Amino acid sequence: MTTVVHPGDSLSSRQKLVYVIVLGALTALGPFTVDLYLPAFPAVQKELLTTEAIVQLTLTATTIGFALGQLVVGPWSDRIGRRLPLIIATAVHIAASVAIVLAPDVLWLGIFRILQGIGAAGGGVVAMAMVRDLFGGLPLVRMLSRLALVSGLAPVIAPLIGSQLLLFLDWRGIFVFLAAYGVFALVAAVFFLVETLPAARRADIGHSSMRERYRSLFSDRVFVGSIIIAGMTFTGLFAYLSSSPFLFQGVYGFDAQQYGLLFAVNSIGIVVGVQVSSRLAKYVGPQWILLGASTSMLFFATMILVLDLAGVGLFGVLIPLWFFIMSCGFAFPMQQVLALNNHGSEAATAASLMGAVNFGVAGIISPVVGLFGVHNAVPMSALMMGTSVIGIAVMLAVVRPRSVPALAR
Repeated sequence: MTTVVHPGDSLSSRQKLVYVIVLGALTALGPFTVDLYLPAFPAVQKELLTTEAIVQLTLTATTIGFALGQLVVGPWSDRIGRRLPLIIATAVHIAASVAIVLAPDVLWLGIFRILQGIGAAGGGVVAMAMVRDLFGGLPLVRMLSRLALVSGLAPVIAPLIGSQLLLFLDWRGIFVFLAAYGVFALVAAVFFLVETLPAARRADIGHSSMRERYRSLFSDRVFVGSIIIAGMTFTGLFAYLSSSPFLFQGVYGFDAQQYGLLFAVNSIGIVVGVQVSSRLAKYVGPQWILLGASTSMLFFATMILVLDLAGVGLFGVLIPLWFFIMSCGFAFPMQQVLALNNHGSEAATAASLMGAVNFGVAGIISPVVGLFGVHNAVPMSALMMGTSVIGIAVMLAVVRPRSVPALAR
């Protein structure tokens, strides 16, 4: 007789597939919100009569909103359940998307982008919390790897979709598309997701103060180390995302469609990394996979810098960049597993902190690239190198791979 250790173990393959599709769509809402309009940066700059740095700051505004939203939605959903915070946050995202379409200048664009980020936060944090409600151990690795595939793939395919939308829409039309996507995500959540946090568990969580939950998380060095490493990984990827419109369209002369195609090719790296790492986790601890991925990121970021300074040209950037992005794919699910595996009772709070660190740190640090001007790949690759060095140092000094216990099967 099989013992059901976690509620998700009793789900059929079809039910698991529904969760993957719906939660994946919700998880992708955040990255799509952040990145879909990247190919439109030059058009936004021209229409609103502003600078490259200011346009990049509208991207920063979104990530900061996303970070703040997760800090609110995560603890809230630990207290009252998953569905209501998810529905309200997604509705805020839809309203903000519509408001952006009517924004008269770059200031209002930035304000509404903050609100849009806050609304998009619900999908990412609640999706991870729902998976942790249902699964643990290696089944948790498998489910998180599927969500990581979506959350890692979405930032790199979003500009491809955005570039195609620009063939027949202006940049404001991209936000009409985002509003429609939000409506789709909201309808899917209402009709296909059930509450995964039982009332009894909500009561137990309610008896513990916010301070106690944060103390539990921040006293776990594996959790702390994992979210710092995740923030560094995302910041390295985000340095590429925020500078690439100007690097490839401005320096190398790509049009919006060629730029989108570049992201489609790079998305293969994310797919490869996530799929291989989730299978490798059956035989190798996630902490060792994450250490290897961080080391690989440092190597390929260094190669971009060296080859660009040597004047190798476009392919001297593109080839090591593809492998850098693949290394990020290796890292994403392992970071989530290490952070969430021991914190089922405060899963949403843990997920919200991880998301807040990811988007908050990336939003604050990545605009540094714009301050130096995007005339070559050096600022981008230097920031990638710095974040990779910090990730490796934290893994060795804080997480300490040899001390992390094996995952339950």
